[in-house]
Amino acid sequence: MGADVYILLCRDGSYYVGTTRDSLERRVAEHNEGSFGGYTSPRRPVQLVFHEEFDRVTDAIAAERQLKGWRRAKKEALIRGDYEALRELAWGWTKEKT
Repeated sequence: MGADVYILLCRDGSYYVGTTRDSLERRVAEHNEGSFGGYTSPRRPVQLVFHEEFDRVTDAIAAERQLKGWRRAKKEALIRGDYEALRELAWGWTKEKT
C-alpha cells in the first residue's frame, strides 16, 4: 500500500508537511474540518499546494522528514517545480567554476 507526502498552505501563510496512507482528498478535508486539533486546526482553511505519491510508506515518511527540515524558500521552490532553485538553495551547493 502506498502513501502520499503533502504540503498545505495555511491561512496564516505557514506550511504544514504531512503524510497519509488514506485518500489525499479526505486527509485535506479532515485538516479543513479541524479533525486533528493539531498545527493546522487554528490555521484553517488550508490549501493543498504540493503532493507526491510513493509506492512505499517508508519512502513517504522519509520524504516528509526531509521536507520538514527544509527552509521556506526551498519548500516554495519545490511547490513551484523550480528544480534549478532547489539545487541553488541546497546547503553546501556550489556552482562549478569554469
